[in-house]
Amino acid sequence: MNDTSRKLANKTGVITGGARGIGLAIARGYLEQGAAAVIADIDQAAIDEALETLRGEGHPANRLMGVRLDVCDGQSIEAMVAAVTERFGGIDILVNNAAIFEMAPVLEVSEASYDKQFAVNVKGLFFTLQAVARSMVERGQGGAIINMASQAGRRGEGLVSMYCATKAAVISLTQSCALDLIKHGIRVNGIAPGVVDTPMWEEVDAQFAHYENRPLGEKKRLVGEAVPFGRMGRPDDYAGAAVFLASDDSRYVIAQTLNVDGGNWMS
Repeated sequence: MNDTSRKLANKTGVITGGARGIGLAIARGYLEQGAAAVIADIDQAAIDEALETLRGEGHPANRLMGVRLDVCDGQSIEAMVAAVTERFGGIDILVNNAAIFEMAPVLEVSEASYDKQFAVNVKGLFFTLQAVARSMVERGQGGAIINMASQAGRRGEGLVSMYCATKAAVISLTQSCALDLIKHGIRVNGIAPGVVDTPMWEEVDAQFAHYENRPLGEKKRLVGEAVPFGRMGRPDDYAGAAVFLASDDSRYVIAQTLNVDGGNWMS
């Protein structure tokens, strides 16, 4: 398949939190469909490792870029937009994937944890979206923005109240931003993963083990068995949905958050 026949040929996609896990899998999917992929992450060492991995897989260096990005810092966001625009001429696709997760019973949630999770998962997502959308409007070619939500944004969980609240906010922002930006040809949609087998789940499992008095590994096993598909998600399970929402195949899809969770949640 040549580049011009691929779904994202001649597009540039920025993936925040793109150095590992779902973000890296989406970057790989974009490269396979002809796009340039920008790995935007707060961890420079992880960016370097991701770029080395992708180059080692045969992806062309001229369609790869790494940018250190702190979504909690407006100047960092603006610098990322400027750097990508200088390198590739503009941004066609934004995947707002950067997020953090913390757990505690409601009576133990700290103000610091509340502030940190909302700062990254909601404020950081929104102002990255705003900065990229402004650049898309100025360029005049429209674009696609994909916000990574979660099945946790569809319901409450006693031990995960703040994370659930942030992801519910992501779903709501996806709807509002989509309705406002479509007049500029910018399509905004979301993806809601379920439980995903990434390195972060080792930490999540350890927290559940602490709060629910379980052996290490038991919670991860149980949630995987509970998925109707029969297993936890894997990072590459999300690349196809991210390609679809970034491509012309979804040109009439606006303000939706697509559940990609093996059947865990139906809405």
